[in-house]
Amino acid sequence: MELFAVIMAGGIGSRFWPRSKEKKPKQLLKIFGKNSLIQDTVYRLDGLVKKENIFVITNKMQKQEIKNQLPDIPAENIVDEPFGKNTAAAIGLASIMIGKKNKEAVILTLPADHIIREEENFLQTLSSASEFAYKFKGLVTIGIRPSRPETGYGYIQIDEKPEYDNIHKVFTFAEKPNYATAVRFIESGDFLWNSGMFIWRIDVILNEMKIHMPELYDGLLQIEQSIDTPQYEKVLNNVYGQLKSISIDYGVMEKSDKVYLTKGNFTWSDVGSWEEVYQLSEKDDDGNAIVGKAYCQNTNDSYIYSPKKFTAVVGVDNVIVINTDDALLICRRDKAQDVKNVVDYLKMKKMTDHL
Repeated sequence: MELFAVIMAGGIGSRFWPRSKEKKPKQLLKIFGKNSLIQDTVYRLDGLVKKENIFVITNKMQKQEIKNQLPDIPAENIVDEPFGKNTAAAIGLASIMIGKKNKEAVILTLPADHIIREEENFLQTLSSASEFAYKFKGLVTIGIRPSRPETGYGYIQIDEKPEYDNIHKVFTFAEKPNYATAVRFIESGDFLWNSGMFIWRIDVILNEMKIHMPELYDGLLQIEQSIDTPQYEKVLNNVYGQLKSISIDYGVMEKSDKVYLTKGNFTWSDVGSWEEVYQLSEKDDDGNAIVGKAYCQNTNDSYIYSPKKFTAVVGVDNVIVINTDDALLICRRDKAQDVKNVVDYLKMKKMTDHL
């Protein structure tokens, strides 16, 4: 069994504005520690996946910075999509490229911007899921036991009785719920957070695309036939531009009868908002997490990021303050998901200096 990894690194992390920008989005930032999120994603695979078997799917704007941050990954393995077409197309493109090397290889499909602790447990989860995917030809996702009624994550309902060594049959996928629904999911006991991490064989995922997404599959075949020919770039651009923008969850996972889940026994976060960063940060006696130069008075349970400018926060609780060179964000912690609306506004007003 040969293992490959596909790192999904095309997003712009709009909920992380103003630190996350199109040219240097969330996955390329140092949120915790000395490494960026994408560097940690690659480094934690050490000992499980060879560097030459790691592929990164990104876009033209981010490609060079990713090459700079990941010098040990072969340059040809850092692939820029001509257009952003969501995860189904990106995974399909990576699959046909890796399939040229080994059609029965197992791919670990991992987002570039997750925080994972207890890394030994994580590697063990990937290893056992890979063995199952290779032997039984299942599509395996990793589920995380919910610690709170989170409305920012999708959920997966499973058969609580495992079919094989922590491998459970999946019943349903649920989109991001409202708060009351999230509470009901947790109380039921058979719903887990959808981590967005997948393990499968190349031939199996491509066959499931053929069944459930025939248009995508036909397009991938055209691209595959042009690989290593002078026509590749032209075919890739023409075909990719016509593909539908659909997530792998919606396009395949919610429709296939081969979907399984393994429970992740490790600390996980998709760091989807500044609230997540606050939750994961060390806090002082007042419940504040402070990065940089800040003074807090009568301020509690807040996150302040201001590495280059002195920032004073007085008499407010439960706020997020992000002070960068060219922008300032102030928001309530419970509104952290709405930061993406700022990015939409800037695009509408063509204020590209702040994007």
